[in-house]
Amino acid sequence: MSRHRGTPAPAPGRVRRVHLVYPHGPGIATPNAIGRRVGWALEGRYEVVYHDWDDTGAITPEPGDALVGHPHPAPWTIFRRSAERRGWSRIIMLAPFSPGDPRQIGFADRVLERCDLFLAITGAHWMARAATSDASHWLPKIVHVDLAVDRNDYPVVKHEFAPAGQRSFIYIGNTAWYKNPAYLEEIAIRLPSARLGWIGRGDRPIRGFDALGPQDFSTQAGRELVGGFDFLVTVGSADANPTTIIEAMAWGLIPVCTPESGYSGIASIPNVPLGDADRAGAILRRLCGLPDRELRQMQAANWALLDRQFNWDRLCSQVVEAVESHLSPTLDDEPLERRIRLAWATWTGPFSPLRGTQLRLGVKAVKSVLLGPRPGR
Repeated sequence: MSRHRGTPAPAPGRVRRVHLVYPHGPGIATPNAIGRRVGWALEGRYEVVYHDWDDTGAITPEPGDALVGHPHPAPWTIFRRSAERRGWSRIIMLAPFSPGDPRQIGFADRVLERCDLFLAITGAHWMARAATSDASHWLPKIVHVDLAVDRNDYPVVKHEFAPAGQRSFIYIGNTAWYKNPAYLEEIAIRLPSARLGWIGRGDRPIRGFDALGPQDFSTQAGRELVGGFDFLVTVGSADANPTTIIEAMAWGLIPVCTPESGYSGIASIPNVPLGDADRAGAILRRLCGLPDRELRQMQAANWALLDRQFNWDRLCSQVVEAVESHLSPTLDDEPLERRIRLAWATWTGPFSPLRGTQLRLGVKAVKSVLLGPRPGR
């Protein structure tokens, strides 16, 4: 499906229309919030055509068309098929970037060859490690993009912290491998007297955490539930830039995470180590005992970070700048062994074209080709 928005108007440079491939449905949560916010920013300059990222069609560009969006892991989906066609003024990839695990990035290796730039939604931790990762040859095309939150969508709910020694932790997310739920369980054992909650869904329980189910944080009930906790904890092993961390900051909770969750080197976002549950538990116990004034200082510092860095104006301006730019660097040389390693991770990992959603979309795409061409928009 696609939808047209925006009034055509004289646009800067060569681009006059943008085909935006990104989830863009209702609700305040990402990834839909990203698609909507980016779309709104682009509508101020171009005609914008919205596409679902799991569509299996292909767009044939007209003069002045640009392609911006998120490639689905399935190779037969709209961004990837469309990027193969000639005639685009610009092709900009906008997607999370976590180079710590080739299973997370392998599918994009061939896609990026056809893109002018890659707006990598990620944390400073991963950008600092990109040069020594299997994605180092991507660096000429990478522009680091921080995630964003609208503080009006995530109003302050944490007005008072619990007394020292009585504080609680909430995990918000799923049980995918890169979220590291087994490590959460190890840490929970080291916090026998702490209240631990889990908001989200998954294919397994997280032992030691009270399962509170999925919640709608646009409702008062959802916000009040999360406001009953003091800290957000997330311990991903290869998590690009989880939005839950900046959402927690907006609410007034103090986020605690592994550096591999993207955020590191920020005093008001304490880090716990990956693979050392004893040390991680000790850090969480220390946070439980901090004076109230220190937590309030961290809370205020996080609100300032949101206003300065993790906001939609900044993210959207980077997208617009990439569309209007003429930059299209060449990728660095990719060693053959790396290309093989990334291909192997793609075909054998969770995003394999032979599994689940990827396979279903592949069958759908083959059927559409066999039954005849579909409209470009």
